[in-house]
Amino acid sequence: MSGDDALNEQGALVDAPLGEPWSGRARYAAAMFFHMRGDMSADTLEVYRLCSRLDWQDPLPIIRELGIGAEWIEKIEARRSGKHRT
Repeated sequence: MSGDDALNEQGALVDAPLGEPWSGRARYAAAMFFHMRGDMSADTLEVYRLCSRLDWQDPLPIIRELGIGAEWIEKIEARRSGKHRT
């Protein structure tokens, strides 16, 4: 798997559909990938960890409410709008 393929796969997983079984854990695992690359702060990763057992919980509103991860939120919103930056 090329670097771009891995990045795209993890980008899809970090934004896994809410409510799917194990989606919270998939989002957390992908968040760890981005944290290890330096794309996500430890505080932002912690929100993904806390949400990992809550398949219906979108971490972004919590991240936004805490006032952390502004760059990460921007990347995810760009991904959702089709302007890949993750």
